[in-house]
Amino acid sequence: MILTGDYHTHTPYSHGKNTVLENAEAAKKLGLKAVGITDHGFNHIIFGLRRRKLAALRAECTEAEKLTGVKVLMGMESNLTSVNGDTDMKESDYKYFDLFLCGIHEVLWFKSLKDYYYLSVKNYCAHKFGKRPSDKLYEATTKAYINAVKNNPIDAVTHINFRCSCDLVEVAKCCADYGTYIEINTKKYHVTPEELNAMAATGVRFIINSDAHSADRVGDTKIAERLLSEADVPLDRIDNIDGREPKFRFAEYKEKHL
Repeated sequence: MILTGDYHTHTPYSHGKNTVLENAEAAKKLGLKAVGITDHGFNHIIFGLRRRKLAALRAECTEAEKLTGVKVLMGMESNLTSVNGDTDMKESDYKYFDLFLCGIHEVLWFKSLKDYYYLSVKNYCAHKFGKRPSDKLYEATTKAYINAVKNNPIDAVTHINFRCSCDLVEVAKCCADYGTYIEINTKKYHVTPEELNAMAATGVRFIINSDAHSADRVGDTKIAERLLSEADVPLDRIDNIDGREPKFRFAEYKEKHL
């Protein structure tokens, strides 16, 4: 399985090991047409991208594209910061970016202590101690994902369900309605084949991303291949393989509104 583009990679602008150019060179070696440079969002306390570095990041993306011929998209893996669906990618930031990914992470500045308690503390504890999340926590996490997709032009939800359980079918329905992709992440196992089938039944579409934190993992598809071999999802539902290129919501939003 060869990707058309790998739209989720990291660099030292957050906590990736290799430069923008090295990620682009790795993508070129694999025959990819595009690579997304999507470092962690501004509210990540330890590894977050800093607004003062956006111009430098853009310059590196432009230079890497020129040197490799690979389309280098400057994006961000934003953080979901509230149950109401807020993220740390603000509308005033849109002009700087080409891609808008979003996921739930830990060690963030959340919008409120209540959001921190539900989205971070309770989810982390449930995962750490192998406990089933309470109904209230399950509903809160589901609500956060759905509100984020409804209220923001998010291109893809990253590693959904990783250390944070939600109603995958309801989130997938919302993503299908709004044109947001569900990412099949190949850095970590975050859904089962059965869960992937259940999401696919909603009509949602998928992209496979490496979530590479080093250049040697750009374009990696191993986990996705194993997962898909045990699931019943038609490959034509995945929009960045077999020469297909995704139709990203964020770019369409910017064309209409910026």
